[in-house]
Amino acid sequence: MRRVGVVASGQASVVEEPLERLRERAATLDIDLVEMEAPGDPGSDSGVDLAIALGGDGTMLRALHRFLGTEIPVLGVNFGRIGFLTSIPGSQLDASIGRALAGEFKVVELATIDATLGGKRHAAVNDVVATSSTPGRMIALRATLGDEDLGLTSCDGMICCTPSGSTAYNLSNGGPVMMRGLDAMAITYVAPHSLHARPLVVPSGLRLEVSNQTPGVPVAVLVDGQAVGSLDEDEELSVDVGAQRAHLAVLPEVTFFSRYREVFLGAVSS
Repeated sequence: MRRVGVVASGQASVVEEPLERLRERAATLDIDLVEMEAPGDPGSDSGVDLAIALGGDGTMLRALHRFLGTEIPVLGVNFGRIGFLTSIPGSQLDASIGRALAGEFKVVELATIDATLGGKRHAAVNDVVATSSTPGRMIALRATLGDEDLGLTSCDGMICCTPSGSTAYNLSNGGPVMMRGLDAMAITYVAPHSLHARPLVVPSGLRLEVSNQTPGVPVAVLVDGQAVGSLDEDEELSVDVGAQRAHLAVLPEVTFFSRYREVFLGAVSS
């Protein structure tokens, strides 16, 4: 490990001191530490062997987007609230970061989602959400999957998520949890006005087409929480499993289920 990139949370007061400790540790190991902006130029690796994200899941998503199209893995140190995608608790930075800098980590490939809106493609690491642009107004979405019509559904919105995004907004709306490593996406309606609208898990190769059938109410489209556009009546959004992969670095003992227990079952077991 000769050159390591760092993407830090925008909350400088939270990460300023840990960042200084990381600089000191890298210097003792003769590692060139490069502080990098995210978002930066997607696919630009600046010659780094590893990227370290200091922050929560938001910082992790920005870092994973930053290195899409490269093989650079991103390791997270949690200084946020949940940090499901992170590998090292902030309190264990000093005890664990030396292992990572010595190359003691494994890399997990994460599926992405491609959303096409107005002829422009957007890559999502977590999810693509179509939701009413008017708070409190229900929308009507027509969906087709491949050549199959899924019908017209009145709802507050629709979530299309990757396996790594399945434990976020999707989970809070009753959607399925998917293990990392699956080449698939889940489709979950938000508050559907229907007894028959159920979450679906679909493989790659099946494109979802969603059209807004709500007179006078645009549908906002968000990719990983960022607004990228909207759908007027009869306009369409296309979503499918992407060809790109994000690369998540985790310590050897950190697994999907160990993080799942810590984050979601900790309150129950305690």
